[in-house]
Amino acid sequence: QVQVVESGGGLVQAGGSLRLSCTASGLPVDDYGMGWFRQAPGKEREGVSCINFSGGATYYADSVKGRFTIFRNKANGKSTVYLQMNSLRPEDTAMYYCAADLFCSLAGVSEAVGYWGQGTQVTVSS
Repeated sequence: QVQVVESGGGLVQAGGSLRLSCTASGLPVDDYGMGWFRQAPGKEREGVSCINFSGGATYYADSVKGRFTIFRNKANGKSTVYLQMNSLRPEDTAMYYCAADLFCSLAGVSEAVGYWGQGTQVTVSS
């Protein structure tokens, strides 16, 4: 059974930092990329960052470049991806979702082979 579980959200003041974590299991972790998406109230879900299956390629939305960093490790059949978020802004407030997919894309997640986590809330106060 595939599981994708996020943690690390919370409330932080503008300019502060948070680190999100996500662990995927029950899938061939050596083949899967992982990524982060977010959705703010009243807005469409957007891709934030992703890292490919090897960890050799990373992608970021323009709005987070230079502030967010994605990295991952694999062990014991599980893949854990982290999103280090620095210099947070009120506009970063959203529900953050982790996804595992054969493809690393900020455009979305494959319906056939992608998996979503349940989401973790990030709130940045001004």
